[in-house]
Amino acid sequence: MKKSLFEQMGGTYHQEGDYFLPNLAVPESVPVGVWGQRRRRYLREHRKALYNALLLSGKLDSHLADINQQAEDMFSQLVKQMAEQEGITEQLKAKNQMEWVGQMNNIRNRVEEIICNELIFA
Repeated sequence: MKKSLFEQMGGTYHQEGDYFLPNLAVPESVPVGVWGQRRRRYLREHRKALYNALLLSGKLDSHLADINQQAEDMFSQLVKQMAEQEGITEQLKAKNQMEWVGQMNNIRNRVEEIICNELIFA
């Protein structure tokens, strides 16, 4: 009996009742964080060809995990640098918590915009 294309590629079957079913396994997905999810949404809505190419080649999850890791590293580094440049210190936090929170939120929002423009929407 001639082998099917599935069998020629190394696929195997198992029998359930009178039927032979292929042994298929779903590849383990790599968890992606917030930045990876934003990148996925951007690709799906605005870069459909790239999204489909990554999805069909099985590289989408690794791409999203890579983007997420880059964004996390960039976020923490930029927040730290901008806080130092603007003189936001622990003394300000102890002296005036509301002012410190406001300034840190401002920095985080600006860094988020930078990351979106540099990594997510690129």
